[in-house]
Amino acid sequence: MRVDLARRAIRTDKKASEVRTILRHAGLRPTRQRLALAEILFGEGHRHISAEGLHEEAMGHRVPVSLATVYNTLHQFTEAGLLREVAVDGSKTYFDTNTDDHHHFFIEGENRIVDIPSSGLRVEELPDPLAGMEISRVDIIVRLRSKES
Repeated sequence: MRVDLARRAIRTDKKASEVRTILRHAGLRPTRQRLALAEILFGEGHRHISAEGLHEEAMGHRVPVSLATVYNTLHQFTEAGLLREVAVDGSKTYFDTNTDDHHHFFIEGENRIVDIPSSGLRVEELPDPLAGMEISRVDIIVRLRSKES
């Protein structure tokens, strides 16, 4: 229930005062570092960002935070349902502020993730899950590269 409330609250750009409420609804204590990172993450609407990218932005905003703290915070936000983790090749992970079901393009050479429009992909004929299991989500990443001239 609280995760659903937090997800609905994040659907648009957020001001600093709203970020505190979002964190509380997600069951997270609004510490200074969490607040600062959440304001950077959610202040501009939906986006995809790596931990390193968020760390660079935090440094640019003069938020004194270690890369380890950024990783920990991103994982806490993901566990609380505020972010969606998008793993590419198991070596590169991005965090998506849009937690709705959707798929992604990965642009090779730019290391950039872009949402696939909801009308752009249809998933059919999924396999039956193993006994006692259910499908929770399907993640598709379509890799793109520039055409060679």
